[in-house]
Amino acid sequence: QVQLVEVGGGLVQAGGSLRLSCAASGRTFSSYAMGWFRQAPGKEREFVATIRGSAGTTNYADSVKGRFTISRDNAKNMVYLQMNSLKPEDTAVYYCAAGPRNFGTRWYVESWYDWWGQGTQVTVSS
Repeated sequence: QVQLVEVGGGLVQAGGSLRLSCAASGRTFSSYAMGWFRQAPGKEREFVATIRGSAGTTNYADSVKGRFTISRDNAKNMVYLQMNSLKPEDTAVYYCAAGPRNFGTRWYVESWYDWWGQGTQVTVSS
C-alpha cells in the first residue's frame, strides 16, 4: 500500500506560478511510475503529466506542455509539479498518482495507477 499526500495548491493570478508537491510512503518509491491528474468542476478527471522508469521519462498533456514540469526526488520520496504561466482553465483539483507499471503506452489513463492522493485545489483567477 502506498499513501500519497499532495500539498502546494492555492489561489494564484493568471500568469503566475505554483509548485505542487506529493509525498509518498513506501520503500520502493523509485520503482513507481508517478503521475499528476486534475479534475475541473463538472468535468472528468484528466491526465496532466507523468514521470516513470529509471531514466525519468516524462510526458505531458498538450494543454500543459511547455508550461508545467514534473520531477521527482527519489531520496525524499517526493514528486513535484512546477506550474508556470497559469491560466484560468488550469483551475482544478490536482491529484498525485502512483503505479507499479513503468513500461507501456497507457500512462495517461487513470487505471495505469494504483494509488491516489486526496487532491489539492488550484484556483487561477483572471
